[in-house]
Amino acid sequence: MVSSPVTRIRVGEPAARDGAAAALARARDHLLGLQHEQGWWQGELETNVSMDAEDLLLREFLGVRGADQTAAAGRWIASQQRDDGTWANFFGGPGDLSTTVEAYVALRLAGHQPEAPHMARAADWIRARGGIAATRVFTRIWLALFGEWPWDDLPVMPPELIYFPAWFPLNVYDFACWARQTIVPLTIVGSLRPVRPLSFGLDELRVPAEFPVAGEGGWAAVFTGLDKVLHRYERYGPRARPARAVRSAALRRCAEWIIARQEQDGCWGGIQPPWVYSLIALHLLGYGLDHPVIKRGLAGLDRFTITEDGPDGPVRRLEACQSPVWDTVLAVVALSDAGLAPDDPALARAATWLLDEEIHGPGDWQVRRPGLDPGGWAFEFDNDGYPDIDDTAEILLALRRVSLPAPGASLGPGNRHPAVQRGLRWIAGMQSRDGGWGAFDADNTSALVTKLPFCDFGAVTDPPSADVTAHVVEALAAEGLAGSAAVRRGVVWLLRAQESDGSWFGRWGANYVYGTGAVVPALIAAGVKPGKPAIRRAVGWLEEHQNSDGGWGEDLRSYDDAGLAGRGVSTASQTAWALLALLAAGPPGPAAHAGIRWLTEHQRPDGTWDEPEYTGTGFPGDFYINYHLYRLVFPLSALGRYLAGRS
Repeated sequence: MVSSPVTRIRVGEPAARDGAAAALARARDHLLGLQHEQGWWQGELETNVSMDAEDLLLREFLGVRGADQTAAAGRWIASQQRDDGTWANFFGGPGDLSTTVEAYVALRLAGHQPEAPHMARAADWIRARGGIAATRVFTRIWLALFGEWPWDDLPVMPPELIYFPAWFPLNVYDFACWARQTIVPLTIVGSLRPVRPLSFGLDELRVPAEFPVAGEGGWAAVFTGLDKVLHRYERYGPRARPARAVRSAALRRCAEWIIARQEQDGCWGGIQPPWVYSLIALHLLGYGLDHPVIKRGLAGLDRFTITEDGPDGPVRRLEACQSPVWDTVLAVVALSDAGLAPDDPALARAATWLLDEEIHGPGDWQVRRPGLDPGGWAFEFDNDGYPDIDDTAEILLALRRVSLPAPGASLGPGNRHPAVQRGLRWIAGMQSRDGGWGAFDADNTSALVTKLPFCDFGAVTDPPSADVTAHVVEALAAEGLAGSAAVRRGVVWLLRAQESDGSWFGRWGANYVYGTGAVVPALIAAGVKPGKPAIRRAVGWLEEHQNSDGGWGEDLRSYDDAGLAGRGVSTASQTAWALLALLAAGPPGPAAHAGIRWLTEHQRPDGTWDEPEYTGTGFPGDFYINYHLYRLVFPLSALGRYLAGRS
């Protein structure tokens, strides 16, 4: 249930501070206990069961699905089913049609029969919402692989796209990095149109329906017409000798493009979608299961797999991604906020590990910034082709908090480590033309690619966002660059991006609480005075949206329903985000004291907080994440800054 806005909170500073020190000590000790001996932290990155369902479908298609794997994954998927028979995309969310269909098919693979009550409930719900025909394109691609949806009724993305130069509309670099790595292998799959039938049918999920249309009028009509042309080309074009030769060459070039981007651990981009589709595409082109590329890819999935004991036997689930660099950076900042000295061994180990993770090689980001030297970090253990701007900015902020054991290697002001210098140059060089920063690429803002019928799920471009821009501005300002042209342009971008109510949209966290919690400290760090209207409006918005229990929360449905902006059950991470903004904007007032009191009263005895709610965002409106360390690192930072009296 969503709490009402705060109206009668009267928690004074002494009452809040009394419990804050003890809460900080417990949280600090818990976080220290989670550090790996090599220096990093890693919390589980929890998502919905489509990851587990698609893992079984991948293994079924490749012929490597094992009985024990299937049973364990089936137990996990079944355990996440809601009472109405559906599966949601986040904790407490509504049932999602595509996720429910994929989960249903996976359970059929695991031996669950349609007559079983839980399966019948799911099938009834699916049919009531349009059946298979109403699912997203990606779900229907999976079904087409097994003959349960016609390839002719899917949008066409021809592999010849790989030939388009970077300046040409709809080239692969117009897509965000996660989208282009998914689309390139899918052009192979869509051109070869394989069918490997299941041992069962899915008639119980069908209702009479027409193929869904992307939209009417404008660009939707243009691209719907283009898709019809491409369908005719797919049917007849490649039969002609010249076109057949071009198609064969395009498939080879796509394969080379894919293989060049496989990481050392076998993944692609460190994330599930391009990983599974790349394996399928290469296998269809003749790469056998014993080929090193395929073997590495399949073996790497084990690293992303979590197996635990369940009440009815082992359960198995797959992480869509892993976040050790991000988690480590946030842990370093939190522990520093909690009072650990710059030369503390835990921080020194973390900094040493982070420095080893710096990426020195090329990547797709150079397509838009060819003259820029490398100098960034990625989110994952292995994603050297795709360093990201957000992680790099936060690492620069974290490294300022640490002194390395080696003499003269302090990473404080005036003594920049070479890695810090490279990182500063890189993030400054990745600024987009409008003054903001995206996550992986500069100027990745094509509107055309978002109109394609193929792109009906998730963000497919990577435009600048308030949260990433804020982190970069804060990092550059911390290094004495508040007066630089890059920071000034970033500040202007942030001020223009402020919503009329005083908040900021959160692209990578839920949602306006996350965006506002990131931007206010950044503007203050860049020299914007706390009394300026932009800051006061943001503070007013946070105070207005504080829950009556003293905490903050925001339902993920705020991405679709503006009326839910800043509204939701209080969570530890979102309460901390609001507090970080309030503490940056001035001395703590009643709202901040009440927020601290909420954290102290809701802390578990072991020092962390319960937070089943998802507060991370993958694709706004479509895909969400529960970062299991968020509930610990952000509250620890908020407690530390509150007690230290600093922003």
